[in-house]
Amino acid sequence: MKFTIYQESRIGKRASNQDRVAYCYSRDALLMVIADGMGGHLHGELAAHIAVQTIAGGFKREARPSLADPARFLFQALSHSHQAINELAASRGLAEAPRTTCVACVVQRDAACWAHAGDSRLYLLRRRRLLAQTRDHTRVQMMLDQGLIDAADAAAHPARNRVFSCLGGKHPPQIDLSQETALESGDIIALCSDGAWAPLGNDLLVHTLADSNPMHSVPRALDLAGARAGENGDNLSLIAMQWDVGHAAGAPSNVSTLTMPLDAINTELGEAGGGHGPTDLSEDDIERAISEIRTAIQKFSD
Repeated sequence: MKFTIYQESRIGKRASNQDRVAYCYSRDALLMVIADGMGGHLHGELAAHIAVQTIAGGFKREARPSLADPARFLFQALSHSHQAINELAASRGLAEAPRTTCVACVVQRDAACWAHAGDSRLYLLRRRRLLAQTRDHTRVQMMLDQGLIDAADAAAHPARNRVFSCLGGKHPPQIDLSQETALESGDIIALCSDGAWAPLGNDLLVHTLADSNPMHSVPRALDLAGARAGENGDNLSLIAMQWDVGHAAGAPSNVSTLTMPLDAINTELGEAGGGHGPTDLSEDDIERAISEIRTAIQKFSD
């Protein structure tokens, strides 16, 4: 495989960053994942952390060097994340489970497959045009689908952030799976939290991502999203990957897996620009939570 990839997560104007991002690749498979902890519920950052760690951990175990069934892997990985989040909530006696949206994509054998729950999105661009995107699990998207409102109404609707499917909580998530989609050289796959896509809208986001390789387009898109969101800006996270591009050998953004050992996995966990910021958890709380996360992840990974 050969691709160019870049990810970044920013705190925006919030007190803490509840987004988590990562990508992993073996010789024959690539995983990208974003989880956006839901701020209306306690400890959304823990739910997002569990989701990313669970999905990435499953990939590292199973992609040796490819996945037997990418769609099945994605569905199970998101389902296991939901169970692990609820297990953590039960073990800590929380009144309600932390919750997170999530979108994940696997690229293997020159094809992509993706899954999501909530309003974190995936976009597939080809020759500077939008070829496919996920559909939000929100009340506003349902109203759009029913013809009750138009896109302009949706952008300003007071219920635009009301998500009906997520990882964590009493109800099993609605996990939507894509069809396997063959990729062409130059295709761009972008995953982003709503803090990144909502201020830009589809047209500006697509134009910005298609304008240059991800090393340049991702920071530019986040700069624009942050500026347009203003003082109410949310956490904003974006991963973009351009498939099979022919940049000069040795360019820092270029990845070639052809010489990787069969059992090797490279993992890149995104860091929030400027740090995660303050949270309502003490250092001891964080250490205990991390230990519980590892236990939960292990339980649902066996």
